[in-house]
Order: sequence, then C-alpha cells, then structure tokens
Amino acid sequence: MSRALESTTIAAAERELAVHNGVVLAGITAGHAVSHFLHQSFLVMLPALRDALGIDAVQIGAIMTAREFASGLSSVPGGILCDRFSRQWGRVMALCMAAFALGWVAVALSANYYVLVLGMIIVSVSASIWHLPSMAALSYHFARRRGTALAIHGVGGNIGDVLGPVATGLTLTYLTWRGVLSIYAVVPLLLALGSLWAFRGIGPQENGLSRSPGLGMQLRQSVHLLRNPILWRVNLIFGLRGMCYQIYTTFLPLFLADEVGFGAKEIGFHLGLLFVIGIVASPLMGYASDRVGRKAVVVPTLLSSAVLSLALALFGQGPALTVIIALLGLVLRSDYSILSAAALDIVGHDVATTTLGVLSFSRFVMAASAPLIAGAMYERWGMDPPLYLVTVLFALAGVLLATTRLTHQPA
Repeated sequence: MSRALESTTIAAAERELAVHNGVVLAGITAGHAVSHFLHQSFLVMLPALRDALGIDAVQIGAIMTAREFASGLSSVPGGILCDRFSRQWGRVMALCMAAFALGWVAVALSANYYVLVLGMIIVSVSASIWHLPSMAALSYHFARRRGTALAIHGVGGNIGDVLGPVATGLTLTYLTWRGVLSIYAVVPLLLALGSLWAFRGIGPQENGLSRSPGLGMQLRQSVHLLRNPILWRVNLIFGLRGMCYQIYTTFLPLFLADEVGFGAKEIGFHLGLLFVIGIVASPLMGYASDRVGRKAVVVPTLLSSAVLSLALALFGQGPALTVIIALLGLVLRSDYSILSAAALDIVGHDVATTTLGVLSFSRFVMAASAPLIAGAMYERWGMDPPLYLVTVLFALAGVLLATTRLTHQPA
C-alpha cells in the first residue's frame, strides 16, 4: 500500500513538474515573440523614420551599433546579478519586459535623433538582460532536450519576426510609425504582469533555496569556464553570425525601399518571408541537433547562408529576389538556438547567466561593428558590398565550426 501511495505521489509530482515546465516554456516563448515582433516592426518603419528625422544610412547604422553596445555592456553585470539572485528570475524578467515597453514608448515620442538612440538603448538593455535568465532557465528545465527547447523558444522569435513586418506594413498605411509603436508598446506591459505569475520558481532551486554558489565561488567557476578555448571559439562563430544578422536586418529594408522600389507593404511581406520558414525549420533542426549533434546541423546552415547571400548580390532582382529571401528564411534564424545550445552544453547550470553575460558582451561588440561598416558601404556603393561582406563572414563561421570539437556538460 505504501509503495502504491509512493508511486502515486511521484507520478503527481512529475505531472506537476511537467505542467510547470510547460508554462515556463510557453511564457518565455511568448515573451520572445513579442520582443521580435517589435524589433522587426521597427525595421519596416526605418525608411519612414529616416525621412521624418532627416538621417542617413550611417546614422541608422549608428543606432544599431549603439543598441548592440548597450546590450553587450549590460550583459556582464546582468549575468552576474541573475546568477546571484536566481530565485528572483521571474521578477527580473517581468521588470525587463516593463522597461522594454517604456523604451519603445520613448522611441515613439522621440523628437530628435538623440532621444531615438536613448530609447533604443533602453530597449536593448532590457531585452539583453531578459534573455539571460530566460535561456538559462530553459537550459536548466530541459537539460536533456536543450536543443529542442531552445529551438521552440526560437520559434517564438520567428513568429514575431513574421507577424511584426507584415502587420506593421499594413498598419503603416493607416497610422504613422509613431502611432504604431505607441500602440504596440502596450503588449509587453501586459506581458510583464503575466510574467510575475508564469515565472514563479523558475531556475536552479531546490526545496525553496537557491542552488547558486556564493559570489566568490560564482566568479571562480566563471573564470574557469572562460578559460575554455572551445567556448570562445563557439562565441567567435556566434559573433560572426551576429554581424551577418545585423547587416541583413538593418539594410535589407533600405535596399528594398531604395534599390528595388518597394513600399511598406512589400517590405513587410519580404521581411516576414525572411523568417516564416524558420517557424517550421527551427524546431526540426533543434530536435536534429539533440540527436545527431550541433555541428552536423549548423555547419550546413552557415555555408548555405554564405551561398545565398552571394546569390542575392548577383541575382537579387525580380522573382529571384523573393525566392532567395525565402530560402534565406530557412537558415538565417534557425542556427541561433542551436549555437546557444552548444554554448550552454559547455557552460552547464551553476553560473550559466554570468558566463553567458561575459560571452554576450564580446559577441555584441562584434555585432555592433557590422552596421557601421555596412552603413558606410551602403551609403557609397549600395547593397552589393555589404552582401559580399556577409558572404565572407558566413563562410568563415562555417569553416571555424567545422574544425571545432564541441564538448558537453553532463545533464
């Protein structure tokens, strides 16, 4: 009888844990979707914003550079604090989502270029810190299915990437970009309230007590991990891929407006097309990476991205433009979650956000340089030179990963 009671108790506990983990995954994925919805919506607004404020491509590149630097600088102290206070991850994520909304309100109300940059910095800092405990929590709760869980998290981003440009392209025919952003900012405020309930007790806790080490041990463990050359090699690959992504998301809307002659609806459609296939591809690739390994999945995506970027430079006109962008959508976002899983495979749980924060800083610094370089190229020669740069960076990332021997912490 006691054994039956014990079995029933264990089964009930397992069901409760499964439901809790499902709520965590759903909530974090929803937050990721909202974040990407707003970011991609902003990209559709760039041509109108540029004309309204009288700024050029280099200044637009500087906005993205400021955003990346702010994300990188905040990720180091943010990572340390998130590891130190792991029992408060839910509140931290709710606060970040609220700040994210206020940052977009500042962007919507910006009267000049400098207020616009300040608003983007607030958006970037809150999004950067939010990502640290969210990804670490998924890594912890789904240790044996890390690639799959992070890929589902990535699907949320892909859904936002698709719906944001399409919805905004349509809405801009009726409202100004300021009006659209003011309305959109309400959603993350509501999500911040929901986060307080959905993210209770997430992260490495046991019997109500945080499992995080003391500050001294936390820093020593982080330093030990950061001496791992494989981790830095993965981070370099991540940084190269981030540079490519920043160039695409910053200058593809301008290219479609300036050189192709598209309006807001067409730009929104093509930016949505860039991400829609990833909704299906990302979870499949994440599952495959759990089964056959990260390299076997990501190396082909990086090399395919290089080939498609070159094709876009050479043949990106007419129907071929739409086809190439759709094919890019198959690979451009799908590798992010798997590379994150590869880094978390090495990092483990105890100091995940501290280590990820330090790595994010170096990665964001790399990504921050890309919009400035590409902006100068675009202003002088158009879109082809930035696409040639992206081709080289993707190819280099693919070769580096192909020659890297990845390691894995026990689940």
